[in-house]
Amino acid sequence: MAGLEGIEQPWGRGRTTAARWSPAVEDEQGLKALETYGNPTEKEVSLPSRPESAAVARRLAQMVVLRQWGLTPRMTEDAVLLVSELVGNAVRHTGALVFHLRMRRLRGRIRIEVRDPSRGLPCLMPVQELDVSGRGLFLVDKLADRWGVDLLPRGKTTWFEMRVADR
Repeated sequence: MAGLEGIEQPWGRGRTTAARWSPAVEDEQGLKALETYGNPTEKEVSLPSRPESAAVARRLAQMVVLRQWGLTPRMTEDAVLLVSELVGNAVRHTGALVFHLRMRRLRGRIRIEVRDPSRGLPCLMPVQELDVSGRGLFLVDKLADRWGVDLLPRGKTTWFEMRVADR
């Protein structure tokens, strides 16, 4: 990505990341997240609006997309990144105490939703090469096939969809 050269990415091949990442550890943490918070494919999962909840949401997304739905590692990586971006926006910009995560496998696509009590709309901003923040919706716009915001009587749901091959 432009402007991110030289910055180690979470799924990069750098020595530090590779030494810490382990599929067994990720599965164990993902299973613990499912046990603690519930499965976002069965019901909407409520998470505290704190920065560390982004890690929980990423683990839930990884367990669902890769393990439960059996989709590709690349699709999983993209979905996990986009979940992190939507959760980051909900935590940073809404002032909410909790947000909610829902994941659905629909015909030919997956849909992931983050609901929060704010009616403030997210804004897709132009991104410059040297920007260090504000890239979240830019990434969602580039990686998702569709995304949007549904206003609710009390809050909003920000969502994205990605096409998948039906089994």
